[in-house]
Amino acid sequence: MKTNTKNSSQNMKKFKFFEVTADIGYWAYGHTIEESFENAGLAMFEVMTNTKHVSPYIQKEITILSEDTVSLLYDWLSELLFLHDTEFIFFSKFKIEISKENENYKLTAKLLGEKIDYSKHEQLNEVKAVTFHLMEIQKHNNIYKSRVILDL
Repeated sequence: MKTNTKNSSQNMKKFKFFEVTADIGYWAYGHTIEESFENAGLAMFEVMTNTKHVSPYIQKEITILSEDTVSLLYDWLSELLFLHDTEFIFFSKFKIEISKENENYKLTAKLLGEKIDYSKHEQLNEVKAVTFHLMEIQKHNNIYKSRVILDL
Protein backbone atom coordinates (compact mmCIF):
# COMPACT_ATOMS: atom_id res chain seq x y z
CA MET A 1 0.00 0.00 0.00
CA LYS A 2 1.38 3.37 -1.05
CA THR A 3 1.38 6.41 1.25
CA ASN A 4 2.61 9.84 0.27
CA THR A 5 5.37 11.36 2.35
CA LYS A 6 4.42 13.90 4.93
CA ASN A 7 3.95 17.56 4.11
CA SER A 8 7.05 19.17 5.58
CA SER A 9 5.33 22.46 6.45
CA GLN A 10 2.56 20.90 8.52
CA ASN A 11 3.97 17.38 9.13
CA MET A 12 0.81 15.76 7.76
CA LYS A 13 0.25 13.10 5.10
CA LYS A 14 -1.14 14.37 1.81
CA PHE A 15 -2.98 11.13 0.97
CA LYS A 16 -3.16 7.40 1.73
CA PHE A 17 -4.35 4.60 -0.56
CA PHE A 18 -6.66 1.80 0.61
CA GLU A 19 -7.65 -1.54 -0.91
CA VAL A 20 -10.76 -1.76 -3.10
CA THR A 21 -11.60 -4.75 -5.31
CA ALA A 22 -10.91 -3.95 -9.02
CA ASP A 23 -10.58 -0.24 -8.25
CA ILE A 24 -8.31 1.95 -6.17
CA GLY A 25 -9.35 4.14 -3.28
CA TYR A 26 -7.68 6.80 -1.20
CA TRP A 27 -8.19 9.36 1.52
CA ALA A 28 -6.84 12.84 0.70
CA TYR A 29 -6.01 15.09 3.64
CA GLY A 30 -5.74 18.82 4.21
CA HIS A 31 -5.90 21.56 6.81
CA THR A 32 -8.55 23.14 4.58
CA ILE A 33 -11.10 21.65 2.24
CA GLU A 34 -9.15 23.22 -0.62
CA GLU A 35 -5.95 21.47 0.44
CA SER A 36 -7.76 18.12 0.67
CA PHE A 37 -9.13 18.64 -2.87
CA GLU A 38 -5.64 19.58 -4.13
CA ASN A 39 -4.25 16.40 -2.57
CA ALA A 40 -7.14 14.36 -4.02
CA GLY A 41 -6.10 15.59 -7.47
CA LEU A 42 -2.46 14.81 -6.75
CA ALA A 43 -3.31 11.29 -5.54
CA MET A 44 -5.34 10.61 -8.70
CA PHE A 45 -2.38 11.52 -10.89
CA GLU A 46 -0.07 9.52 -8.63
CA VAL A 47 -2.17 6.48 -9.57
CA MET A 48 -1.28 7.20 -13.22
CA THR A 49 2.39 8.22 -12.94
CA ASN A 50 5.10 9.36 -10.55
CA THR A 51 4.09 13.01 -10.19
CA LYS A 52 7.59 13.96 -9.01
CA HIS A 53 8.62 13.73 -12.68
CA VAL A 54 5.82 16.02 -13.90
CA SER A 55 7.09 19.56 -14.45
CA PRO A 56 4.83 22.65 -14.19
CA TYR A 57 5.20 23.77 -17.84
CA ILE A 58 1.49 24.10 -18.70
CA GLN A 59 -1.00 26.14 -16.68
CA LYS A 60 -4.77 25.72 -16.94
CA GLU A 61 -7.53 27.49 -15.05
CA ILE A 62 -10.94 25.96 -14.45
CA THR A 63 -14.14 26.86 -12.61
CA ILE A 64 -16.72 24.35 -11.43
CA LEU A 65 -20.13 24.86 -9.81
CA SER A 66 -21.81 22.05 -7.84
CA GLU A 67 -24.72 21.70 -5.44
CA ASP A 68 -22.69 20.32 -2.49
CA THR A 69 -19.09 19.62 -1.53
CA VAL A 70 -19.18 15.88 -2.36
CA SER A 71 -20.53 16.66 -5.85
CA LEU A 72 -17.85 19.35 -6.13
CA LEU A 73 -15.12 16.81 -5.32
CA TYR A 74 -16.55 14.40 -7.90
CA ASP A 75 -16.84 17.14 -10.55
CA TRP A 76 -13.31 18.41 -9.76
CA LEU A 77 -11.68 15.02 -10.24
CA SER A 78 -13.81 14.24 -13.29
CA GLU A 79 -12.74 17.51 -14.93
CA LEU A 80 -9.07 16.70 -14.23
CA LEU A 81 -9.53 13.27 -15.78
CA PHE A 82 -11.28 14.81 -18.81
CA LEU A 83 -8.38 17.24 -19.36
CA HIS A 84 -5.90 14.40 -18.94
CA ASP A 85 -7.74 12.23 -21.48
CA THR A 86 -8.41 14.93 -24.09
CA GLU A 87 -5.27 17.06 -23.86
CA PHE A 88 -2.78 14.32 -22.84
CA ILE A 89 -1.54 16.18 -19.78
CA PHE A 90 -0.31 14.98 -16.40
CA PHE A 91 -0.89 17.51 -13.62
CA SER A 92 1.23 17.69 -10.47
CA LYS A 93 0.38 21.01 -8.77
CA PHE A 94 -2.96 22.56 -7.93
CA LYS A 95 -4.15 25.76 -6.28
CA ILE A 96 -7.84 25.77 -5.40
CA GLU A 97 -10.28 28.29 -3.97
CA ILE A 98 -13.76 27.15 -2.90
CA SER A 99 -16.57 29.54 -2.09
CA LYS A 100 -20.32 29.44 -1.63
CA GLU A 101 -22.19 31.14 -4.47
CA ASN A 102 -25.95 31.38 -3.89
CA GLU A 103 -27.08 27.75 -3.49
CA ASN A 104 -23.95 26.26 -5.08
CA TYR A 105 -20.31 25.72 -4.27
CA LYS A 106 -17.80 27.25 -6.65
CA LEU A 107 -14.32 25.84 -7.19
CA THR A 108 -11.72 27.90 -9.01
CA ALA A 109 -8.42 26.17 -9.71
CA LYS A 110 -5.03 26.69 -11.30
CA LEU A 111 -3.52 23.46 -12.59
CA LEU A 112 0.15 22.95 -13.44
CA GLY A 113 1.57 20.07 -15.40
CA GLU A 114 2.99 18.97 -18.71
CA LYS A 115 2.20 16.98 -21.84
CA ILE A 116 2.55 13.25 -21.36
CA ASP A 117 5.93 11.96 -22.49
CA TYR A 118 6.37 8.25 -21.75
CA SER A 119 10.12 8.54 -22.20
CA LYS A 120 10.01 10.73 -19.07
CA HIS A 121 6.75 9.77 -17.33
CA GLU A 122 6.29 6.31 -15.92
CA GLN A 123 2.99 4.76 -17.05
CA LEU A 124 1.27 3.14 -14.07
CA ASN A 125 -2.54 2.66 -14.05
CA GLU A 126 -5.17 3.94 -16.43
CA VAL A 127 -7.98 5.68 -14.57
CA LYS A 128 -11.24 5.11 -16.42
CA ALA A 129 -13.53 7.13 -14.18
CA VAL A 130 -14.10 8.78 -10.84
CA THR A 131 -16.91 7.10 -8.88
CA PHE A 132 -19.44 8.40 -6.34
CA HIS A 133 -19.15 5.06 -4.49
CA LEU A 134 -18.33 5.79 -0.81
CA MET A 135 -17.19 9.32 -1.71
CA GLU A 136 -17.30 11.56 1.32
CA ILE A 137 -15.68 14.52 3.01
CA GLN A 138 -15.06 14.53 6.75
CA LYS A 139 -13.64 17.11 9.14
CA HIS A 140 -12.04 16.01 12.41
CA ASN A 141 -9.79 18.14 14.63
CA ASN A 142 -9.38 20.78 11.88
CA ILE A 143 -8.25 18.15 9.35
CA TYR A 144 -10.31 17.51 6.21
CA LYS A 145 -10.40 13.98 4.79
CA SER A 146 -11.81 13.28 1.33
CA ARG A 147 -12.48 9.66 0.36
CA VAL A 148 -12.28 8.77 -3.35
CA ILE A 149 -12.59 5.54 -5.33
CA LEU A 150 -11.34 5.44 -8.92
CA ASP A 151 -12.41 2.94 -11.56
CA LEU A 152 -9.30 1.44 -13.19
